[in-house]
Amino acid sequence: LFVPSRYVTNITEKSDNKTNVPVIFWLSGLTCDDTNFAQKAGARAFLAGEKEGVAIVMPDTSPRGDNSVPNVDSYDLGIGAGFYVNATKAPYSTHYHMYNYVTNELPNLLKEHFSIGKDNLRSITGHSMGGHGALTIAIKDPSNWVSVSAFSPICNPTNCPWGKKAFENYFGSVEIGKAHDATALLSERSTPIAEFDDILIDQGDADNFLTEKQLLPENLVEAAGRCGQRV
Repeated sequence: LFVPSRYVTNITEKSDNKTNVPVIFWLSGLTCDDTNFAQKAGARAFLAGEKEGVAIVMPDTSPRGDNSVPNVDSYDLGIGAGFYVNATKAPYSTHYHMYNYVTNELPNLLKEHFSIGKDNLRSITGHSMGGHGALTIAIKDPSNWVSVSAFSPICNPTNCPWGKKAFENYFGSVEIGKAHDATALLSERSTPIAEFDDILIDQGDADNFLTEKQLLPENLVEAAGRCGQRV
């Protein structure tokens, strides 16, 4: 968690009259943990946050730190690859509740203890798997976020190898995964999302995962066009 210096008393002091701090949720990608963004982008991101008076929260990508957390010898499943869903299939169903963590537990903790992100004064973004998480979380519940953006997101996980593997293991079904697929969610709509004037996506054309059909932004753009959502 990064908090601008002007709000440091929100953290250090007990008070019922703390200033409401706007916050950006950053969701990291496959193999990452809660330190990656701080290490790779912190110098610039924290300076910008300090200047603009915006906190940045960087949750982990999966449960970890306990021998009871199931894992496999694979970078795209298990620890570091929670896909921001609530798993319903054993052995992952006990611990892998990252959707609930990002949308409920963590926001409530920040609001109640530090007055960060009260009145839904929060935005969400992320990279790759984290971009997938940001898009799906915001599209599923747009009233809780003032904006959503993503860098090289997995846009259509039910149609790519990463997503199919994750959903088969976490849900027991790729079909169930459509509830956590940004392209599928937009495909169900006939109108744009009123809360978001635009959904910002940055995708490099030299990205190997783009050519390997893991990201599929073209599918999201097509679905957005059908419902009139600006992307």
